[in-house]
Amino acid sequence: MIYVAILGFGVVGSGVYEVMKENSSHIAVKSMEDLGIKYILDIMDIDYPEISDKIIRDFEVIENDPEVRIVVEAIGGVGVAYEYTKRLLSAGKHVVTSNKELVATHGYELMRIASSKKVNYMFEASVGGGIPIIRPMIQCLSANEIEDIYGIMNGTTNYVLTKMFEDGLSFEKALSDAQMLGFAESDPADDVEGYDAARKICILSSLAFGRHVSPEQVHCEGILNISPDDVRCAEQAEMSIKLLGRYVRVSDDKICVFVAPHLVQKNKPIATVSDVFNGIVVHGNAVGEVMFYGQGAGKMPTASAVVADVIDAARHIDKTKNVDLWGDGGDFVEDYRVLNESYFVRAENLSDAVTDIFGDVQMINSENIDGCAFITGKMSGFDFEKKIAELRKETDVFSTIRVLP
Repeated sequence: MIYVAILGFGVVGSGVYEVMKENSSHIAVKSMEDLGIKYILDIMDIDYPEISDKIIRDFEVIENDPEVRIVVEAIGGVGVAYEYTKRLLSAGKHVVTSNKELVATHGYELMRIASSKKVNYMFEASVGGGIPIIRPMIQCLSANEIEDIYGIMNGTTNYVLTKMFEDGLSFEKALSDAQMLGFAESDPADDVEGYDAARKICILSSLAFGRHVSPEQVHCEGILNISPDDVRCAEQAEMSIKLLGRYVRVSDDKICVFVAPHLVQKNKPIATVSDVFNGIVVHGNAVGEVMFYGQGAGKMPTASAVVADVIDAARHIDKTKNVDLWGDGGDFVEDYRVLNESYFVRAENLSDAVTDIFGDVQMINSENIDGCAFITGKMSGFDFEKKIAELRKETDVFSTIRVLP
C-alpha cells in the first residue's frame, strides 16, 4: 500500500478524492500498487461524513509521517502552498499539483529540491486542466525543437468571447452570464486581464526553451477592451477573436512570450475552440503543428490529470523522473514587439492618412459599426506603435488587435 495525502479539499482536492475512490481498482492496476488516502488536510468544517476519519488540521502530521509517500497539493496560490511544497519535497515526499501560479513562479526551485531528495514534482494539471500537454511535451515531442506555441488557455475568457460572437452579447453581459454559471469568479481579474493564461504559457515556455520563464517576463493584455464592433468587424473578415498565450522562438538564445487578444482566421482549427474549452497548438521543427483540445478546467477534468500524476509517482516511488525539466531563468525573453505581424485597427474616420501611414491595407466592410476598420501588412510592433501614434493625430483610434499569422 502506498499512502497519499491531500492538502485542501476544495474543487480540486474533492475531485481527486472522488476519482481515487470511484476508480480505485483501475488505479491500483495502473499503479501496480494499492493507493490509499491517509489524510486530508483542510481548515474548513467539511460536511463529508465518509472522510471524517481522514481530516486533520496539522500539516506536520503529514510532513512527519513516513508512510505518506505522495502528497497532492490542492491549496493553490504561492503562500502556504509554496511553504508546504518545499517542506514536503525536503522530507522526501513526491508532490503532485495543479497549481499553475506556484509552478510558473517557483517551478525551477521546487524541481531542484525534488532532484536533491530523489523525489518527483509533477504538475500535468497546471496547464490545460484535463488536457494532456505537459507529458506529451516532455516525452512525445522531445525530439523536436519547439518553434512556437499558441493557445486558448483560459476557459472563462473563451466563453465570454464565444457569447459575444454567437449571441451578440456585450462583454459585460457575457461576463455576468459566465459568473452566474460558475465559469468566472466574482473577481474575474486573473481571467479577463490575462494573468491566468500568462502563468500557463510561462510553464509551456519553460518546457519548450529549457529555461525558467517567470510571470514577470510575460507581456499581458486581456479582453477588457474588446467591443461588439470589434466582433462584427472580425466576422466581416471571416475571423474570430481569441485570447492567446504565445511562445515564439526568435533565435537560438531568444524567445518571445506574451498573452494578448488575436484575430484568428476561421479556417484555423484554434478558431473553432468555443465556450469553456481550451486548445493549444505546438509547432515542432520535425513534427509540424499538433493541437491539444479539451476541457481546460473544472473539477473532474483537473482531478483526472492530477490522479494520473499520482499514478505516475506511485510507479516511480523509489526513483526520480523528469525532475530537471528546465534550467534557471535569465535575460533571454525578447520584447514581444520584435515580431513582424499584421494588426487589426478600428478608427473613427477613414482618411488618406491611413494609406499614407500604413501603405496598402485590407479594408473591412464597416457597415453597422462605429468608424472604419482595416488590417495592416506585416510589421514589427515597434513600427506599428509609431504608425498608430501618427494616425491618432488624424483621428480617434478605438481598437488595435494582433492578427495571428
